[in-house]
Amino acid sequence: MAEGQNEASSDLSADDLKDIERKYDEGAATRTVAPGFAAFLRYVALAFAVYHYLTAGFALPPDFWHMGWHLSGLFILTYAFFPLFKTSSAFDLKTGGLRIGGVPVLDIIAMVLGVASALYLGLAWRGIEFLGIEEQTFRMGNPNNYDMVFGCILIVLVLDIARRTLGWVLPLIICLFMCYALFGPIFPGILQHPGVKFRTFVSSMYFPQEGIFGVTLWVVSTIVFHFVLFGVIAQRTGLGQLFIDNATILAGRYTGGPAKVSVVSSAFFGTISGSSVANTVSTGALTIPNMKRLGYPGHFAGGVEAAASAGGQITPPIMGAAAFIMAEFLELPYTTIVIAAIFPALLHYVGVFAVVHLMARRLNLQGLAKDKLPQFAAVWRDGWANIVPLIGLLLVLFSGYTPFMSAFCGISLSLIAGMSRIKEPLSLIYAVGFIAFVIWKYMGGGFDLSMSLMLIAGSVIACFNPQRRITLGEMADTFETGVKYALAVGAASAAVGIVIGVINTTGVGFRIGFMVTQAATALGTDLHWLFTYGTFELFSISDLTLFISLVFIALACILMGAGIPTTALYIMLVSVAQPALAQLGIPPIASHMFVLYYGVVAEITPPVCTSAYAASAIANSNPFRTGISAFTLGLGKVLAPMAFVYAPVLLFVSETGFDLWEFSYTATSCIVGVISLSAAVVGYWLAPMGALSRWLLAISGLIFIAPSLQADLVALVIASPVILSQVIARRRAAPATG
Repeated sequence: MAEGQNEASSDLSADDLKDIERKYDEGAATRTVAPGFAAFLRYVALAFAVYHYLTAGFALPPDFWHMGWHLSGLFILTYAFFPLFKTSSAFDLKTGGLRIGGVPVLDIIAMVLGVASALYLGLAWRGIEFLGIEEQTFRMGNPNNYDMVFGCILIVLVLDIARRTLGWVLPLIICLFMCYALFGPIFPGILQHPGVKFRTFVSSMYFPQEGIFGVTLWVVSTIVFHFVLFGVIAQRTGLGQLFIDNATILAGRYTGGPAKVSVVSSAFFGTISGSSVANTVSTGALTIPNMKRLGYPGHFAGGVEAAASAGGQITPPIMGAAAFIMAEFLELPYTTIVIAAIFPALLHYVGVFAVVHLMARRLNLQGLAKDKLPQFAAVWRDGWANIVPLIGLLLVLFSGYTPFMSAFCGISLSLIAGMSRIKEPLSLIYAVGFIAFVIWKYMGGGFDLSMSLMLIAGSVIACFNPQRRITLGEMADTFETGVKYALAVGAASAAVGIVIGVINTTGVGFRIGFMVTQAATALGTDLHWLFTYGTFELFSISDLTLFISLVFIALACILMGAGIPTTALYIMLVSVAQPALAQLGIPPIASHMFVLYYGVVAEITPPVCTSAYAASAIANSNPFRTGISAFTLGLGKVLAPMAFVYAPVLLFVSETGFDLWEFSYTATSCIVGVISLSAAVVGYWLAPMGALSRWLLAISGLIFIAPSLQADLVALVIASPVILSQVIARRRAAPATG
C-alpha cells in the first residue's frame, strides 16, 4: 500500500508514452534519418502499405513475386530504420561521409543485396537463358551458383533483420537449428541424423514451400500485415478510444473500478491490436494512473494492465498473427480458430477480473465517482461511426470470405469513417470508390447480394461520422506507422521459416517429441505409487504421463519465450510439440492452442516480460515486482491450456461431437478452479485468509481444472475447511461492520 501511496501518479505526456513504447517494444524503436531520406522512406512505406491493401482486395501476383516484393520492402525499411546495434545514441540523427541521409553505407549495401536476393527468385523462375539459368523446376534440389550466392545472402540478411528488430535470442536459436541440420552426425543418440548437404540446405531454405519463402512468410504477407494495418487505422480513427470509454462506463463505477476498466478495455482493445506492448501503453496511459489514485500499489496496477493487455493476442474475433498461421497449419477456416478460442480467452479474463475484484475488496477500494464516468449517450453520439469498420470486417470474415478480403473491407470502411463526410462532397471519393469495388465484385460473383448491400450500407452510414475528418496527410502517417509495426512480425516470419525448413528436413520434431513422451512415461511410472491407495487409483500412469508431458512443453514454451515474440515462438515450438502431443492423443487444434497460449504467458513471465516492464514505466514501479504481479494475475491463462487439452470440448471440438452438458460442466469446473486460485493469490475471498487456507484453496483450484467428477469431489473436500472458515469469518464481521 505504501508503494502505491508514495509513487508519483502524474499523467505522462504523449511523447513520454511514445518513448516507453520505443524502449520496450523492439519493433517500435526506429532510427532518426535526414529529412530528404525520411521523405523517400515515407513513400516506400506508403507504397508497401498500398500494395498490400490493393492486392488484398483485387488479386495476388504469383507467390514468388508477392513474397519477393514483401521481403524487399522489409529489407529497405528495416535497414533504414533499425541500427546495427541498439546503443543509447544509435537512434539519433548522424551525418558523415560514410552515411547517406543518416543511414550507414554498409546498411545501404545490405539493403540493396537484400532486395536483389528477394527478387532474384521471381526473375529466375522461368529461367534466364543468356545466364544459363534453367527453369526453377529443374533447379529444385540442384541449385546453380547464382542460387547459392543469392540464397546465402538471403539467409544471412534475414537473420540480421530479425536480430535488428527483435534482438539476439531468436537468431541464435535459429542458428542452433541450422547447425543441427548441417552437423547431424555429431549429435548423440536419437538426435543423430545423416546431416544435410550445404547446397541442399540452401536450396530448401531459399525456394518456396518450405524455408524462408514458406507458409509463415506467405501468411504474414497476405493476411497478418493487413490486420496489423487495420488495427492501427482503426485506433487512429477512434475505435480504441470508443472501447476505453465503454469499458469505463461498464466497469468504472464498481469496486476497484479503474482496474476492472483496464481488464475490460484491454480485452476490447486487444481485438484490434497485434502488440501487447502497444496495448499496454495505449490503455495503460489512462487506467494505471487511475488505479494508483484509487489506492492500488503501483506494481499491482502495472501488473493488471500487462496481464490484461497480453490477453488481447488470444481474444477473438481478431487475434494475434499466430492465429492466422495456425489456421494455415491446420488447414482450417480462421473462423474455426476464433470459435475455439472463445472459452480459453474468457477463462483468462475471468482469472484477471477475479484477482482485481478480490484485491479491491481486500483493500476496500471504491469505484470511480459518477462525475468521473463518461456519459453513455455522449460517447456513442460522437463515436458510433467508428464501430462500422469492425462490424464490416467481421461480417465478411464470418460469411466465409477470405481473411485478406475481410481485412480489405475493414480497412476501406476505416478510411471512409475517418476521411469521408457527407457535408464535404469531395471527401466522398473514398466511399464512392469502395462502393464501386463492391458492385464490381457483385457483378463478378465475388460478393452475394446480401453482403454487397450490407457493405454499401456501411459505407454510406460511415460518411455521417460526426467526428473531425482525418486529413490525407494524417492518414498517410497512420499507414506509415502500421508498416513500422509490421516490420518485426515480417522479419520474424521470414527467419522462423528457416526453423520450419530444418524441422521438415531432419525430422527433429518427432525425435524431440519421442524423447519428451519417453521421459514423461518414466517419471509417471516412478510417481504412480503416490496416487495409489490399495485398489483406489486417483491418477493412472497414462494420466501422469500426459500431465508431465504438458508440464515439460509448457516450461519449454515459457523459457524459450524470454525475448522471443509470441508468433515466432509459436511457429518454432508447435513444430516440436505437435508430434509429442499427437502421440498422447491430443487433437491437433488443442495442441496448437496449448503452445500458443503458453507463448503468450511468456510475455508476462519474469525475468523477461516486456509488457510488464512497459507498464512499470507508466506506473513508476519496480519492473520485477510488476512482472510478478502480471504473472500471478495471468494464472487463468496458465491453467487454461491444461483445461482444454484434457477437455477439448472447451474448444467446441470433440471426437464425438459437441455436448452442451459436458461443456457446461467442464467450463464451470474450470472457472471455479481459476477463481479459487485467484482467491489464494490475493489471500481474500469472503474475508482475509491465512497461509494454510491459501495453500488449501490453491491445491483445490488446481484439481478443479482436471475435468472429472472424481477430481472435483476431491477438490471440494480439500476446499471445504476454507469455505466453512470464510463463511464463519464473514458472519462474524457482518455485525461489526453494521
